[in-house]
Amino acid sequence: MNLSRRLTLQLSTLAVACIVSGGAFAQAKEVTFAHQDMLVPLRLVMESGEVEKATGYKINWRMFNGGGDVIRAMASGDVQMGETGSSPLTAAASQGQDIKLFWISADIADAEALVARNGANINSMKDLASKKVATPFVSTAHYQLMAGMKMDGVDAKSVNVMNMRPPEIAAAWERGDIDATFIWDPVLSKIKGNGKVIATSGSIGKKGAPTFEGIVVNSKWAEANEPFMIAFVKALNRANEEYKATGKTWTADSAQTKAMAKWTKANPADVGPAMALYTFPTYAEQLSPTWLGGGAAKAMANTAAFLKEQGRVQEVKPDYSAFVTTTYVQKAMAAK
Repeated sequence: MNLSRRLTLQLSTLAVACIVSGGAFAQAKEVTFAHQDMLVPLRLVMESGEVEKATGYKINWRMFNGGGDVIRAMASGDVQMGETGSSPLTAAASQGQDIKLFWISADIADAEALVARNGANINSMKDLASKKVATPFVSTAHYQLMAGMKMDGVDAKSVNVMNMRPPEIAAAWERGDIDATFIWDPVLSKIKGNGKVIATSGSIGKKGAPTFEGIVVNSKWAEANEPFMIAFVKALNRANEEYKATGKTWTADSAQTKAMAKWTKANPADVGPAMALYTFPTYAEQLSPTWLGGGAAKAMANTAAFLKEQGRVQEVKPDYSAFVTTTYVQKAMAAK
């Protein structure tokens, strides 16, 4: 084959590859979603299969142990959607990752807490000096631990803050290897029996460091799969409404409780009390200035400033609203 024909063939192959690549997001009715173990109504959507039935998409639900892991998986391209806390979300946005926050799955409120082991002589943040405190790094719990210590004048260098994922924290607590942990359920419920709550995400949030759990998506994938995004948001809202209407009546034997426990590995008896620590925003609340309408971006900006101060991110974006969208909630509401 002469050089001219070879070059023409290579260019033609490249052109076809570009076309295929550009349309791949829209053509493949399949998505990988990175979920965690928080006790939120999303688990009801996962169990029901309602989004799959409504859209014809195959959803690969993949379990991750922390928001940092979710964000890294999305950056690799292996995952298109995921749930993450405001701290890892902010870190990803600060690094320029092409993602959008489109749903607040929970106001964390009191659902994360700093718990000290009984007998560890810890009665306040100030008592953490020289202690071993575990938390998943770059998580909302980590952010609030560091923010809480700063607010109370505790030198972070005096505390042995250890990076552990939730299952590792549960095991370390069982062995007696750590003095305290800032963590969420289902681990939180397990350790409270041998410890006391020193501070919660709610108490620290009221001092100026609020946090939330959100659902994020690759921006380009979302644009290419808008009908799926609308159906997904409608399902999320349905699950929220189901919890608000019937959640207080759920027992350990209720189908909803069993679904929550199945996807999170929580003890069914802990599901109701743990979910009561969160608040789950309605459609209107999602769009309000508190959340997607401005508050989420503001919280991300404040979190970014703190993360930069801690050396976790290199720069703070001038405006985090570019990483938040109300489009899919608005269109889901219009499609009712």
